[in-house]
Amino acid sequence: MTNEWEFKRHRRLRSSAAMRSLVRENHLKVDDFIYPIFIIEGENIKNEVPSMPGIYQLSLDHVKAEMEELQSLGIKAVMLFGVPNEKDEQGSGAFVENGIVQQATRIIKKEVPGMLVVADTCLCEYTSHGHCGVIHNHDVDNDESLKLLAETAVSQADAGADIIAPSNMMDGFVTVIRQALDEAGHQNIPIMSYAVKYASAFYGPFRDAADSTPQFGDRKTYQMDPSNRREALREAESDIEEGADFLIVKPALSFLDIVRDVRNHFNAPVVAYNVSGEYSMVKAAAMNGWVDEKELVLEKLTAMKRSGADLIISYFAKDVAKWLQG
Repeated sequence: MTNEWEFKRHRRLRSSAAMRSLVRENHLKVDDFIYPIFIIEGENIKNEVPSMPGIYQLSLDHVKAEMEELQSLGIKAVMLFGVPNEKDEQGSGAFVENGIVQQATRIIKKEVPGMLVVADTCLCEYTSHGHCGVIHNHDVDNDESLKLLAETAVSQADAGADIIAPSNMMDGFVTVIRQALDEAGHQNIPIMSYAVKYASAFYGPFRDAADSTPQFGDRKTYQMDPSNRREALREAESDIEEGADFLIVKPALSFLDIVRDVRNHFNAPVVAYNVSGEYSMVKAAAMNGWVDEKELVLEKLTAMKRSGADLIISYFAKDVAKWLQG
């Protein structure tokens, strides 16, 4: 049969599932994922976070079983967040030797040594005021906060953390933490910097899980304005110059253009943080029967890879591992 028209036949490469798989440009792998975990003080505690269905605050006695489950799914890295019983103005629970994250790290490295531990390095979960540093005159004192953040990073590395992930967005945090780690003999511990962290509306469920809601004001004097794009490159460039080994963009879904910008300008691994609000809104829609959860999750996570992310921090990591296996 002849055709009078001349045009390109793009549909030839979409003709079957096998054909589409053959030419697929981007793939999700279990190795791409870091799974965030909330560790709470106490015993025999497994509290489901109301705003994050399927996500729990776990006490230390649940850590081993959780790691074994993750390992069975092929997940090789976790990011630890601590939920302490006591808080103070300095956030001292973040850097004491027996802090909740330090204890969890020791358990993991003893019981499941192959699991990579990424320690979130911030003070907001530990401060009575909920901000990411020391407060002077109702604002976060950048340089005073750096001292405590460096102390926290060293304490986490001493406990066995494989990667330090500072999320505080203080100016100079990478250089101060890098120097402190080196001086403490941790020259080989990499820094996964929250290089580009926006003051986003997508963090609400996380603050429920980590009990880290600011008690006054907001974090807009240190986290980035969501309207800004070029500023992200300035932030990332500073962190690379100061010694960052990974660059996180947070949140991911609303900032895929930033993920691509960072990928285009820097050769360090780029990490997209698929944050709590992104997780919760999909869960809510799926529970109401409005969307196909599996298809939607895989689509949006693939978009993060397509935008340039090498790794993805996601509360969906367990689900994705099961879907990829099945």
